[in-house]
Formats: sequence, C-alpha cells, structure tokens
Amino acid sequence: MPPHPREPLDRRRFLLAAGLIGLTAACGDRPGRPAAGASTVPLSRPSAPAQLPLHADVPMMAAGLPPERGGKLKLLNYAEYISPDVCKAFGKEHGVEVEVTTFTTMDEMVAKLRTAGEGFDVCFPTPDVVGKVAVGKLLQPLNASYLPNLANVWPQLRDPFYDQGARYTVPYNAYTSGVGYRADRVSTVPANGYDLLWDTAYKGKAYLIDDAREGLALAMLRNGVTDINTEDPAKIKQAGAWLAELVPRTNIKLGILAYQLVAEGQATVHHCWSGDMVNAQSYLPKGVDADVLGYWYPEGSTGIVGTDTVAVPRNAPKPVLAHMFLNHLLDTKVAESNFSYTGYQPALTAITPDKMVSDGFVTEQLKPTIVTPDVYARSLQILQISPPGEALWNDAWAAFKAGR
Repeated sequence: MPPHPREPLDRRRFLLAAGLIGLTAACGDRPGRPAAGASTVPLSRPSAPAQLPLHADVPMMAAGLPPERGGKLKLLNYAEYISPDVCKAFGKEHGVEVEVTTFTTMDEMVAKLRTAGEGFDVCFPTPDVVGKVAVGKLLQPLNASYLPNLANVWPQLRDPFYDQGARYTVPYNAYTSGVGYRADRVSTVPANGYDLLWDTAYKGKAYLIDDAREGLALAMLRNGVTDINTEDPAKIKQAGAWLAELVPRTNIKLGILAYQLVAEGQATVHHCWSGDMVNAQSYLPKGVDADVLGYWYPEGSTGIVGTDTVAVPRNAPKPVLAHMFLNHLLDTKVAESNFSYTGYQPALTAITPDKMVSDGFVTEQLKPTIVTPDVYARSLQILQISPPGEALWNDAWAAFKAGR
C-alpha cells in the first residue's frame, strides 16, 4: 500500500492566489460590502450546514443519457490516491482508458480545472475548498439518478454539512488524526494518548505532523480545548506555547512519513493520520510482525476526523461516464479494493472495524484506525476559517518551528 499522498502544508490553503473567488465579509476577510463581482462562499459548520448555490449557466445533467464511449476518462487526483486496478476495471467495462493526472496541492488542482482546454471528468476536492470551487462555477451539480450506490454511504455523508443535499460531491475516504506508535517499544498507552508525544522516554523518536492546523489543534485537544477552528489570537498563541514544550522534552521532529518511520523504527511515536498506520503494515522490514504497530485515537471523547470528496468538473467531456465512475467508487467491493491500495478507508456502512480485522485489512491492534459513523459524529473537524484567522495559525506554527 502506498503512502497517503496529500501535501499537508497546502491542503487547507485558500484559493485566493489562484484568483478564483473574491471572498466577502461573510467569510470574515474584510468588513463592509462585497467588492463588485465577488461571490459569497458559505463558511460551513456541522451546526450550520451550507447549501451551496446552483447556477443557471451550470445546469445539472439530464437523467437517462447513455454513457460516452471511447477515448479517455480523465481523473484529476493526488498521486497514488486511487487503485490502478479499480481504474482499469472501470475502463474495461465501459470501453475507455482511465487516465490520472496528478497534483500536489488544492491550489494546483484548481489551477488545472481553470486551464482552458484541459477538460477533466472527475476531480477530488477536499471539503474545505468545495464551497469555493462550487461558487466559482468549476463543478457541475450531480444528478443522483446516476448514483444508486450513494445508498452505501454513511447516512450523515449522504447529506454532508459542507455540501448540504450532496449537490456537488460524494464522499471518498474518511480518516482520523491520532498517534501511531511501535507497540513493542511503548509498554503503556496513557488515557490521553497525546501525552505520548510529551513523554521524555521517547526523546529523539517523537514526531508531529508537519501541518499548522493539525499540530496546533493536537496541542489544544491535549489540554481540553475543543475550539480547534478558533480565530482568537490568545488561544492560538497558547497552543503554540504548549507545542514549544515538546522541544526540550522530546526534541520533537516534524514529518509526514509516519507510515515509513514508525514501520522502520525511526519513530517510536508519531502524530499521524489513521491511514498512515494502515499503510505502515506494508513498510515493515522483512520478518517484523504487523502487531508491532499501534494507533491511538480518543475512545468515547473528542478527536479530529476528516473526509475527502469526489466531484465532476463543470466542463467534463464525459459527464455521464464521470457520474458512473463516482458510482463505481461507492460500490462496496470496489471500495474495499481501493482501500487495500490507498490505505484510506471509504466512508461506507459495510466497512466496519470488525470486518476489516476479519478480512485482513488491519490487525486487531490497528482496529482504531477504522472510522465509524459514530466516531465521525462525535469528532471535530478542521474547517475553513477566514484568511486573517489562517494567518494567525500560520504565524503561531512558524514561531514554534523557529524555536526548534
């Protein structure tokens, strides 16, 4: 299984640099009235779901159309974030070649969608940018008549807060942020597993995800602060001070290679995404049993959860086939096959912790990597904030890194 491909330093950046959207005061970037031609992007929250706007000049595709045949179905995705076998099977069934063009950041994805003549059929936006690309008319509304497998998805993601009514997206994968560790070196996992990163026993062998929002949010949660989307300068500064404690205590390192570093033993504890520990099973040295890998996520309390999505670009050359490809990814067997390649779990009701253990996807020790609808419902999400708020988080993170 390959590593998760997302580039964390850029995955939540706004699309301002691309010139896609002029944000209004509704997004908190400036007071007063919107600039001429600006569009309001809903700042979506679970407690205040956003219904993204439809546009008269971007109509929904009609129902009952035959799929396009021949040529290529063009996907725009992170590298190594979809199984080649899943793509080949779909292509063989429908008489097309499925071609994947890759990007490393959301900004790059948007730039490719805006490039005249590119013509992608399927793209993989993260929920924090879905509102912006929808308002910017880069996506087309989905016609659910082509998506019967949407019934396989967790109920709360059939009508997600970031895209109420699933107008533009279907869910792809789900993941949590927790602490991966070598169980053969960690004798006891404390009730607050974040404490592992502050434990002097692991000095020189402790790592933090190299991402401002993830890192500072971890410090907040460890100390009982659940407002992980705050724009309060004092709270953000305090989170940076808590992280600064890690420098003398554990000589904390930063990285995004938990799947490799924990598997190979360079890291004993590593703040990571759940999919990293699923992937780590494939990076273990020969003769090392997968039971040496462990993953902690808060049980019965608040942690961080996230999802990725799939959408159809406005100018898709093969929109019918694109819808069918989205439906293909939501088929349980196909989704499990894709999971076995990416290490990141599809958000389908049939994929449960017990089933993933019994089917050999993960060991019993790694059962906490499997996200359930209940975990999703009780967990927090790192959400879109205003550009000034984002700057505060980035400044606190930069100060922490400068002090290492």
